Amino acid sequence: MDLLHACRDAWDAPDRSGDPVDLHDHALQTAALLRRRYPADEELQVAGLLHDLGHLLLPGDDAGHADRAAETVRPVLGDRVARLVQLHVPAKRYLAAVEPERVLSPQSAQTLGLQGGVMSPEEASAFALDPLARDAVRLRQADDAGKVIGLDAGAVEDWRPVLEAVAAGRRRGPGPDDQLRAPTTAEA
Repeated sequence: MDLLHACRDAWDAPDRSGDPVDLHDHALQTAALLRRRYPADEELQVAGLLHDLGHLLLPGDDAGHADRAAETVRPVLGDRVARLVQLHVPAKRYLAAVEPERVLSPQSAQTLGLQGGVMSPEEASAFALDPLARDAVRLRQADDAGKVIGLDAGAVEDWRPVLEAVAAGRRRGPGPDDQLRAPTTAEA
């Protein structure tokens, strides 16, 4: 919770040239979108809430922010949340490969190159086989949409019970049978 509160007035780019909302508003918007679209998957929602913590932990590390955030949340929130956080960057690269007409925010377009660029067909095929690929794409889509200036997406404190439940292992996302197929554009 302390890290989430610290996201207020923290930005994805240290000089504030990046996305139009701070990390706090972006986290809340991303999580709220996932809650609305996938209400039963609280681990996915929590991953959306925490996916960009790496920007706070090591400002300016666009290439490694997802790994840094995943390392931070894994001990408290488990492997699935951490993997989804980690996969939100590869999911951007994947979507850039399978949906080349997809429009990214200027900051996301700029950082795409630093993060490995558009996936090759072989990379995209391998990504699609990951059991969490579909959910990572869902997180990425909410990430791309959660950048609206002035949108009220609630308060960080509203997420405390969900974070505590996920940390305690009481609430889980879909079972493994729900992730066996690669995501299609229509499903994602």
